[in-house]
Amino acid sequence: MGPRALSPPASLLRLRWLLACGLLGPVLDAGRPDFEQTKHLSSYEIITPWRLTRERREAPRSSSKQMSYVIQAQGKQHIIHLERNTDLLPHDFVVYTYDEEGSLLSDHPSVQNHCHYRGYVEGVHNSAVAVSTCSGLRGLLHFENASFGIEPLHNSSRFEHLFYPMEDVRQEPLRCGVSNRDAEKEATKDDEEEHPSMTQLLRRRRAVLPQTRYVELFIVVDKERYDMMGKNQTAVREEMIRLANYLDSMYIMLNIRIVLVGLEIWTEKNPINIIGGAGDVLGNFVQWREKFLITRRRHDSAQLVLKKGFGGTAGMAFVGTVCSRSHAGGINVFGQITVETFASIVAHELGHNLGMNHDDGRECFCGAKSCIMNSGASGSRNFSSCSAEDFEKLTLNKGGSCLLNVPKPDEAYSAPFCGNKLVDPGEECDCGTPKECESDPCCEGRTCKLKSFAECSYGDCCKDCQFLPGGSMCRGKTSECDVPEYCNGSSQFCPPDVFIQNGYPCQNSKAYCYNGMCQYYDAQCQVIFGSKAKAAPKDCFIEVNSKGDRFGNCGFSGSEYKKCATGNALCGKLQCENVQEMPVFGIVPAIIQTPSRGTKCWGVDFQLGSDVPDPGMVNEGTKCDVGKICRNFQCVNASVLNYDCDIQEKCHGHGVCNSNKNCHCENGWAPPHCETKGYGGSVDSGPTYNAKSTALRDGLLVFFFLVVPLAGVAIFLFVKRNDLRKTFFRKKRSQASDGRSQASVSRQSGGPSVSRQPGGPGVSRQPGGPGISRQPGGPKRLSTASYDCKPISSTNLCSQAASPVSIKATSTTAKNTISGKSGSCSASSCTSII
Repeated sequence: MGPRALSPPASLLRLRWLLACGLLGPVLDAGRPDFEQTKHLSSYEIITPWRLTRERREAPRSSSKQMSYVIQAQGKQHIIHLERNTDLLPHDFVVYTYDEEGSLLSDHPSVQNHCHYRGYVEGVHNSAVAVSTCSGLRGLLHFENASFGIEPLHNSSRFEHLFYPMEDVRQEPLRCGVSNRDAEKEATKDDEEEHPSMTQLLRRRRAVLPQTRYVELFIVVDKERYDMMGKNQTAVREEMIRLANYLDSMYIMLNIRIVLVGLEIWTEKNPINIIGGAGDVLGNFVQWREKFLITRRRHDSAQLVLKKGFGGTAGMAFVGTVCSRSHAGGINVFGQITVETFASIVAHELGHNLGMNHDDGRECFCGAKSCIMNSGASGSRNFSSCSAEDFEKLTLNKGGSCLLNVPKPDEAYSAPFCGNKLVDPGEECDCGTPKECESDPCCEGRTCKLKSFAECSYGDCCKDCQFLPGGSMCRGKTSECDVPEYCNGSSQFCPPDVFIQNGYPCQNSKAYCYNGMCQYYDAQCQVIFGSKAKAAPKDCFIEVNSKGDRFGNCGFSGSEYKKCATGNALCGKLQCENVQEMPVFGIVPAIIQTPSRGTKCWGVDFQLGSDVPDPGMVNEGTKCDVGKICRNFQCVNASVLNYDCDIQEKCHGHGVCNSNKNCHCENGWAPPHCETKGYGGSVDSGPTYNAKSTALRDGLLVFFFLVVPLAGVAIFLFVKRNDLRKTFFRKKRSQASDGRSQASVSRQSGGPSVSRQPGGPGVSRQPGGPGISRQPGGPKRLSTASYDCKPISSTNLCSQAASPVSIKATSTTAKNTISGKSGSCSASSCTSII
């Protein structure tokens, strides 16, 4: 969401007229500025901002929610409109520190009336301002194609300020490890006429990313930086709040809001080892974060602020890991530079967490000479078109799902302010500006209350302004080491993401679950080199990773690549074989093939820079030996995963333990311990069925008492169809036979039976005499021949076993035709006509 438009007071028109006539303007200081304050600036102006009110100019006051200032700079007069950034800090914003004994302390400072503002420059389209008014104006002003810094002039009694272009700030050269050739290639892209304007870029980004994302940020400050600030906790806190405000003003261009949810200051000592290379410190920090920080305060990304440098490396962060429990973090070097300049470094490293790669070597434009995601820390305030596309890819690949969670009322604070798109205490919804609320069917924009028919207005478990029924899946499982989550039917929020506890065997016990994924070499090779690739033999890992170069190493030792010891070789650069296709990436990696003992070892170097861990390294959590996993490029005992779940005892053999160490039950068993019948799931995942709805119960009743019986009858009839058909036809033939038998007996008792045919009533006439059946050549005798004749079933039909002759019964008991001749059947013998 862009800055809310502030309506300037009507009486400002008169003041603007005076300004236009030059009757009211800033007073320039004739004195000299402090050298220490300006030594890092190659150019600057001294200006005197004037606050505009309805009645008079006055010195700044931080109590107002909205204010406006006039500044004259670059030969022009500008009016900036400001409003307090109520989205910036949560209601329960917490600051963690430590006492002398190392015990954790927590403080909840009052931040409701803070002095951090955001706004815009009047008449400058898509401008953005982020300043603090705590003691003068200190902050950043983003014009369409340039950014400026402003800060109070030291020891000035006339409210004078320094105003300077951010691109003219001199600083120690900082790098991200790209080659000089790539840097030179990027430096040639200075033709402004070929660059689209910032307005066009912003329009494009907002069209691509129409839904606001919220990054809940946690900042940690190390002991050395705290000491550098004179061990003043208040000063450190205010500095970090300013930093978050600047970050918010940068990311708002991508429709991303920054919410600072917590701050920790290492006041006594650093709880992690910060000696070594940037990669080592980053690994130590994210491990500490996963073990200690996440359990104290939920957040999307944590950034460590360090005083110590790493040989010119400004910082380091993982790419695309913003919602990860184990890797959503970065480290940032805050040395002898201003907060305004440092903000671009943190924005850069946080950008990596959000899936953004370096702009070097790509056709990227941001409307300025350099962009935030350039590999060299340039102090830019603009994200490029490539950064917007990278973040879009992250969201399309279902990354960053935690960013869609609008901070809850008990987690994110806004002083009662309807329209900031954050649901504050006392609000039921907040759809933003009146124009944005026109397209919201659930929320009443003027009151920030739900409409009469609505239960909710946003969230993964809200659809058409109603809660989704309990049991509706809101987050599916992504791998065999993940578990799904379900809506509970009374909240718009999906339960927090959980997964199977780290250390649980997967892939037929060939690997371990690690942070929701089954980590094994073949899978990683297939991601990089295609579906037919697989892990190379161990000899490949040993030979390549013992070299200690960019294609084979176990991380960094200072600024140099570290050779892998034989026992750690399987945790260095990934080596694959059976590569039949070349990978296609958004960036161009370097691929190397190394022959080794009859096979070809394939590796890849993504050249992302020293501030980004290489995805071509073996993933952490990969099983490198029996009972061992890779961690920090070392093959260590899997006991470091702290897997302690006895599923037979705890889950009664009907489930697994999740990342909260609760049982996730199989379908058919009920949480919490999977010992009674139920519908599966866990106490963390939400109900897998709708307990309030009778639809499932009714469906089961219909199924078991109607569908199942009918299906059983149908199956029985199908199986017995032949026997039933025989029985039916036998019964019909028996009835017909009984009828004919009775008629024959009746005729025998009353006289000879004759067959009436045309030619005489009652007598069959044949040539040779009336009433007698005659055959040519004289009458034939009936000869008796014994056959095996038996009654079939309960009827009097005969069967013949010995000879395929046709038997036609001449007696009155039964008739049967077998093959083509006629005969008669008695109780025990058959006669045939010869």
